[in-house]
Amino acid sequence: MTERPPVLSVRGLSVRFLVPGGGRVAAVTDAHFDVAPGECLALIGESGCGKSVLASALLGLLPANAQTAGHALLGDLDLLTAGERTLARTVRGRRIGLIPQSPAAHLTPVRTIRSQMEETVAELTGVRGRAALRAAAEQAAARAAFPVDHLDRHPHELSGGLAQRAATALALIGDAPLLLADEPTTGLDRDLVDHTVDELRRHVDADDDHARALLMITHDLAAAERIADRVAVMYAGRIVELADAAAFFGTSGPRHPYSRGLLNALPDRAFTPIPGLPPELGALPDGCAFAPRCDRATATCATLPALTGPAACHHPVPVEAPEGVRA
Repeated sequence: MTERPPVLSVRGLSVRFLVPGGGRVAAVTDAHFDVAPGECLALIGESGCGKSVLASALLGLLPANAQTAGHALLGDLDLLTAGERTLARTVRGRRIGLIPQSPAAHLTPVRTIRSQMEETVAELTGVRGRAALRAAAEQAAARAAFPVDHLDRHPHELSGGLAQRAATALALIGDAPLLLADEPTTGLDRDLVDHTVDELRRHVDADDDHARALLMITHDLAAAERIADRVAVMYAGRIVELADAAAFFGTSGPRHPYSRGLLNALPDRAFTPIPGLPPELGALPDGCAFAPRCDRATATCATLPALTGPAACHHPVPVEAPEGVRA
């Protein structure tokens, strides 16, 4: 059986923001990864590390002072060089479904949730007729556990969690090949988090002829553990580890000291915070950006490590030394 090509293939993706005075902020640097059909890749890391900027680059939603480099292939389309007309008409919503980080801002404030769902159903699926559209909107709401009796409300009448569920329902309507979920569990209690990630997983695993994949950006490591096939860890604009999720969350644990620190900070693990703060993206060091916070750092870390092995680290944590990380 011929192996299917990746749904998304990212090579050397970099984003720089030009700032007054001639400076540049290195928001994303040299990102490489694939997302295969039927796969969920969870992109994790602290706030400000570049995860949402990477998502915005894929959708062509960066501000005017941004410069991009590299390639991001969605099939045969390079998202980084595609024009706004192509992105607006054929990509957003149709080939990439977006669950945004700020759903309230994504919803149209003067229209009810029902009308927005019905319009999206009509545009992306071709369903017509009042009764059919009404039924399809209610079915979409049910997939995201959005209460049917709230469909006739406006976005400002919803809690943050309900707005999140409405945005999730809208993103699932088109059955897009790539689902890009930017913090999809924000504002949800644990039961709804589990429901949401399970529905996203079902979207990817749907037993039909469509090749679907999920790129999920999240701070919620429990959600990532529940849904992900692989995990990409981002720090200071770089992907520093790309690992199988079962190994990453299992007894062997992650190999990069930063990744290990993220897990050890969880209450059900060692509950030990990572010391210090991430560096400013406009003033990154020449070597490893994590070295000032790392108890494994040596003089070698003054040179930049490449992601050529298990982790972009000169001194990866041995598999035999889990140090507080447990299954």
